[in-house]
Amino acid sequence: MKKLVRITTVPISLEKLLENQLRFMTGYYDVTIISSDAPHLKRVAESQGTRYLHVEMTRKITPLKDLKSVWELYRFFRKEKPEIVHTHTPKAGIVGMLAAKLAGVPHRLHTVAGLPLLEATGAKRKVLDSVEKLTYACATGVYPNSSGLRDIIVQNGYCAASKLKVIGNGSSNGINTAHFSPAHFSEQQNEELRMELGFTDHHFVFIFVGRLVKDKGINELVAAFDQLHQQQPHVRLLLVGDYESELDPLRAETLEKINRHDGIVHTGFMKDVRPYLAISRALAFPTYREGFPNVVLQAGAMGLPSIVTNINGCNEIIEEGVNGTIIPVKDQTAIFNAMTMLASDKKSYISMQKNAREMIVARYEQQVVWEAILNEYRKLK
Repeated sequence: MKKLVRITTVPISLEKLLENQLRFMTGYYDVTIISSDAPHLKRVAESQGTRYLHVEMTRKITPLKDLKSVWELYRFFRKEKPEIVHTHTPKAGIVGMLAAKLAGVPHRLHTVAGLPLLEATGAKRKVLDSVEKLTYACATGVYPNSSGLRDIIVQNGYCAASKLKVIGNGSSNGINTAHFSPAHFSEQQNEELRMELGFTDHHFVFIFVGRLVKDKGINELVAAFDQLHQQQPHVRLLLVGDYESELDPLRAETLEKINRHDGIVHTGFMKDVRPYLAISRALAFPTYREGFPNVVLQAGAMGLPSIVTNINGCNEIIEEGVNGTIIPVKDQTAIFNAMTMLASDKKSYISMQKNAREMIVARYEQQVVWEAILNEYRKLK
């Protein structure tokens, strides 16, 4: 059986962003997964039925540590001689693609699921631009997971358009629409969770799922919600996710509102977000940048219309006025207006809610995405 290696910087990307795709691939390849955090990585490998290799990687700019990672990967590739090395996330991309090229791996694939560097400026941006170009130069194929991301890569001159391909309708993993379905949750279960969180069925709950960081638009979202709550006291904001205070901290006033506001509930990270989506009415996702956001797929599959920013990925999943609404980036007023519309205009809300799930099922069912990726592998000669 031919050997396939999949690499991410941290194991939660293997676990969540590629959920169950790795197990699917073991039916066709001898799969090894590589990431940092050995205990977590081992758990993922056991759950997916793959081999694994622990190589420490960081999400920061750490040249000496990165060279060590490249050396460890190079030695592994020379020994194992995989047919395909496929990387995800920026740091795994540069160390994985460079090591694979040096080791003579014939097929070196990199999926782009967002470009954090777009928010960087000055010397840091120049360094990150150079790293991105080197990653793509070492790869034999680059897969942006949205059409908008492909256009951004070409516009920035990171690599030739001929090296780029969007698989299917986009997304790195699609979504299991049987798993993400409101049918799994009874009204009694929903009512129990509402009571636990201090909600009633009269509250209009906006939910955000993801890291609580500046780049996800949390500062603007919390400020817009506070403004809306003063006018419509029945609205609530449910925040599901952890802070990342070291990499991308929120403003102090935002943190204070999250902690003190009687209309905001923060749960922290939740392994299963479905119960929280099931009791919510709409997703608010005002992120600055994305690849192809799983949470918008998940919310749609659970029957929620979404407020998203006009960026790649988000504006491909959501059609304006059909299954949600699209707003400008970093625009508190636009978030406020969109939330006001969904909470107040019952006719528009019901129409978008009706379309939300069926649009995801038709375009992003997980099995279809997996088969498309497998087909890409099989075409490699």
